[in-house]
Amino acid sequence: MNLEFVMNRMSANVDTIVSLSKGVDGEQARWRPAPAKWSILEVIGHLYDEEQFDFRTRIDMTLHQPDEQWPPIDPPKWVKERKYNEGDLGETLQTWIDERRRSIEWLHSLSSPDWDKSYNHPTIGELRAGDMLAAWLAHDMMHIGQLAGLHLAYTGGVLQPFHTKYAAP
Repeated sequence: MNLEFVMNRMSANVDTIVSLSKGVDGEQARWRPAPAKWSILEVIGHLYDEEQFDFRTRIDMTLHQPDEQWPPIDPPKWVKERKYNEGDLGETLQTWIDERRRSIEWLHSLSSPDWDKSYNHPTIGELRAGDMLAAWLAHDMMHIGQLAGLHLAYTGGVLQPFHTKYAAP
């Protein structure tokens, strides 16, 4: 596991996600392309949940308590229950940034972690701590793409009756 690469990328992803949140007003932050899709605010709130309750917790448990059952998570339910779409983008973003910094500090504090230690997930099967770290970084990238897609879809709507099909069909 190239932990230095992961921590550097996770840190750089903060800048990317902050950049994708700049210039976004309350209307755009809450806008959803469809009722079942998430808004920018909901994506950022979800990133916070995942930072605090999913990846860091589960990697820590896999490294240090591999036989303990992971605590349950329900990201889609949490986004609704925690009413992320009613929040403030700046505040939500800052809570995620603070939590991400704690995660990077935690990763940095690990002393010779055994990335091959595994947890037997009830539906996925064996997951190594390294698999979870790789998934954490991939999760960032997936949501960075989602945020960019939300910007593209919103822009297309705002600029009606003009279209974007020349550049983004």
